[in-house]
Amino acid sequence: MITTQPESVTVFSVEDLVMSCEASGSPPPIFRWTKDGEEFDPGTDPELKVAENAGSFAFYTLSNTMDTLKQYQGKYVCYASNELGTAVSNEATLSTDGNEKKVSVKSEAGSSIVLKCNPPQSSMEPIIHWMDWKLHHIKLSKRVVVGKDGNLYFAYLTTEDSRNDYTCNVQYLATRTILAKEPITLTVAPSNSLLRNKRPQMMRPTGSHSVYHALRGQTMELECIVQGHPTPDVTWLRKDGELSESRTSKEMFDRRLHFTNISESDAGEYQCSANNSQGKLTHIYTVIVEAAPYWTKEPVSQLYAPGETVRLDCQADGIPTPTISWTINGIPLSATDKDSRRTLTSGGSLILNDVSFGDTAIYQCQASNKHGTIITNTNVYVIELPPQILSEDRNIYTFTEGQKASLECETFGSPKPKVTCLFLFLFFTVHLILFHQTLIFFVDTEYVVEFEDQGLKDEHWEELKKVRGSEQHASLPLWPYMSYRFRVIAINEVGRSDPSKPSEIYNTPAEAPDNNPEDVRSESTNQNTLEMDQRNFNGPNFRYMVLWRRAVGSGPYWHVNSTAAPPFVVNDVGNFSAFEIKVQAVNDIGEGPEPDPVIGYSGEDVPLDAPMNVGVVLINSTTIKASWAPVEKAKVRGHLLGYKVLILGLRAKESEETKVVETGPNEERRVISDLRPYSHYNLAMTVFNSKGEGPASETLEFKTHEGVPGPPTSLMLDSPSETEMTLHWTPPGQPNGVLIGYLLQYQRSDDDSPMQVETIDDPTVGHLTLRSLDRHSHYRFYLRGRTTAGDGEPIMREGATTLDGAPPAFVNLSAGENAVNLSWVAKKRHRNVRFQIYYLNKKGIISEKVNSSQSFYQLQGLTPGSQYLLRFTYNNFTFFEAEIKTEGTGTMRVTEVQPSFATQGWFIGVVSAIVLLLLILLILCFIKRSKGGKYSVKDKEEGPMDSEARPMKDETFGEYSYLEEKRTTSQASLCEESKLCSQDNLDFNGSSAMTMELNIDESLVSQLSRPSEGTEVLHGVPDNSPLNPTTVSAATNGMPNSVTILD
Repeated sequence: MITTQPESVTVFSVEDLVMSCEASGSPPPIFRWTKDGEEFDPGTDPELKVAENAGSFAFYTLSNTMDTLKQYQGKYVCYASNELGTAVSNEATLSTDGNEKKVSVKSEAGSSIVLKCNPPQSSMEPIIHWMDWKLHHIKLSKRVVVGKDGNLYFAYLTTEDSRNDYTCNVQYLATRTILAKEPITLTVAPSNSLLRNKRPQMMRPTGSHSVYHALRGQTMELECIVQGHPTPDVTWLRKDGELSESRTSKEMFDRRLHFTNISESDAGEYQCSANNSQGKLTHIYTVIVEAAPYWTKEPVSQLYAPGETVRLDCQADGIPTPTISWTINGIPLSATDKDSRRTLTSGGSLILNDVSFGDTAIYQCQASNKHGTIITNTNVYVIELPPQILSEDRNIYTFTEGQKASLECETFGSPKPKVTCLFLFLFFTVHLILFHQTLIFFVDTEYVVEFEDQGLKDEHWEELKKVRGSEQHASLPLWPYMSYRFRVIAINEVGRSDPSKPSEIYNTPAEAPDNNPEDVRSESTNQNTLEMDQRNFNGPNFRYMVLWRRAVGSGPYWHVNSTAAPPFVVNDVGNFSAFEIKVQAVNDIGEGPEPDPVIGYSGEDVPLDAPMNVGVVLINSTTIKASWAPVEKAKVRGHLLGYKVLILGLRAKESEETKVVETGPNEERRVISDLRPYSHYNLAMTVFNSKGEGPASETLEFKTHEGVPGPPTSLMLDSPSETEMTLHWTPPGQPNGVLIGYLLQYQRSDDDSPMQVETIDDPTVGHLTLRSLDRHSHYRFYLRGRTTAGDGEPIMREGATTLDGAPPAFVNLSAGENAVNLSWVAKKRHRNVRFQIYYLNKKGIISEKVNSSQSFYQLQGLTPGSQYLLRFTYNNFTFFEAEIKTEGTGTMRVTEVQPSFATQGWFIGVVSAIVLLLLILLILCFIKRSKGGKYSVKDKEEGPMDSEARPMKDETFGEYSYLEEKRTTSQASLCEESKLCSQDNLDFNGSSAMTMELNIDESLVSQLSRPSEGTEVLHGVPDNSPLNPTTVSAATNGMPNSVTILD
């Protein structure tokens, strides 16, 4: 039967590839293996080493590289056979771990992200640790958690998350292995917009509903990993019942619901709720509990006589119900010859009628469902044996009156013997003592004789012999030359008595030793010495007689010396010489038996010579075969442990990959892999023993063949138009030869379109533009370097062309007291374009340029409680227009009541006074000029017109703002004397207003200051002006004053 099953293993290094199987049986079993259902003989594979002993079989690899181990991936089954049948093991899976590449990730603050761990596939569940390069754990929180898949999840990113050493460490407890993955670089760029709050969203699992299948008796975890800002809180509940407090617990900051020893009662619906200030999210989990097969009744191995009927009951349960199948010596029942004596019942039992000697075999019952397979081996042994009674004869049983008496009669035979018990008599010895109505029963007694060694300082009694209660004396085995004292203790079923008084001291006489010490050996560690270790017993004037001589060439003469205790050191015997050694026990009475000699060796020294005839054969670009001639044993000067192959690169980069390969003592060649292609190396060899290495052989220089290059160092995508993509790359970091060009392959990633190929024959080229691409598709690009050895490993990038940019179709507005927040949805894959926003503030008409990719912009410096007309233009075309009023109350409002203050009497008086004052000032200026004769008003008026006073034609808002800011000196003096030029009079309002402005058209300014009067009053604006209402899209009519921004 199989006593040790082969175990599934994931191979991370060459030392991990070990597959073993143990079985018991008589005669000893013979082993064979299958791999993926086919016969597999590890003894015929030169890359494998087989270790086969009685009852065990194992194989392991001789290879030094992981690449050669991939061929051994598969599912293995061990078969152990002898003449009585074949036992079958469980299935064991062997898998290897693959290489990986470095990963760099870039994202923006506020975004969520997942850093992938991708632990190797294994039957063992790993433990995941995310750490930095100093082996410090990455700090986890509700915002940063580790998923069951090993990935690191960020609910949202901050700039402090940027680092280049996010390392996933995968720990396998069963194999005591920790696998460090390649570090991940995460770069978090500051956001161009304000960090906005976000509703919770599911990261793992996705969607709103998940179905989980769990196995009875195992553990299970439900996950609820969410993103959002601020970080959402997570709560759990069972929708169809109460959560079990004893078998459920919350882990990983409440992101996991953990079940232990799950049962059918745990099946049902569970809910995860994620909440933050922006909203709530729920996810429903349906838990279905099933069960892998498990035995409810197993068949029993037994002996049967010819002609008997054998019934092997095999019953298993599970969810879904497992199917039962039978094999005989590992061969399915259906594949054997039809035999009417075999019957398979609906319940899974196998009935064998009228069995014969040929039915002796090992029968396997196998129960399977989708969750696994279990197998049990049952021995059916058809034989004829006469009946035997195995119980000892004349056993004495002691019982108390009234008890039930059970007498054992163990038998053996085939057919099974019938047992008949004949009771000759039943005898009780009972002594009854009546004392205060108490009954006391005395039963048979035995005695224990103990001794004390008087040679020991401390009192210590040991059991020497047991004697039946009917005996009154005993013969004791003693050792010579010892002092004894004895005592006796009586024992019955009630307990032990107090010990008797010790006897007088008895001294046994001395005798000559009757044996010699065992395990005599040489343990020399220093050169020119011979150290011998002997172990045995004592006696009068006990000592060891040590005899030694050289194993070769010394003749019959023995060197003799004695010692009281081991070890014994012999000096000046030379380096590593073989000696015959004998050790004999001696005391004053005589000598022990003649001892048998053993071979020992004097101390080792480092080897004297180097291996000779060292040669190198190039196998491929990364592999060589080294060969050498063995060193003479006398030159080794010790036990030969093996050879070392030293390989050193000639250039600085290759020197970092210096390899030292150790071989066995009997090897004369070794295949060495994982060298760098197209590189120069030096090779030398040494021989070593336990003292160290000998001198190195002469250096042998060689150069590996040219190989395929590694992947290009970088590949960047740039899209100059909607149908063009330009690829920029840098050459491979490991060319492994002379680059002759590149091979580019690309295809659409959203369908099964054919791969397109571009060949670049110039190795100096670093970019290529692809045209006529589909503007609606994403593409995968694979770029490989090329040498004469072939195409190298690819670097892959995925991307799509960039579409022509356009301004946003809709803008959300939200007003504050001094600012208006603008937000829009930036179109993916579209180029960034710049559009303009026009509005009027205290400084005049303002134009601000904004990027369409920003998604957010804020107009600042506005007046509280004022209404503004906002116009959005792109390429002199108004694509959006809206009115909005800031919050709060303005400090200097021109009008506050309806109708217009122009109809009020006080206003008319003030205006009249101003007009009169202006006329007086003009008359005074005219008189002064007439008297001075140096200042001609007419000439001044008819002279060249100031550029600031020219009529405006086809000018932009920005030019209007410029003109308003530059006022004439005369206007400034007027403003100093009057408040009519107050900046507050330029604010938007719903009433009539009067504005003193000498440098721009008054009708145009009045329309800007009164947007509520309608667009028909802008008749004086040129057609191409952004203020012309004919260019405003009808879609903007009825625009609300403010829009709440929700993610």
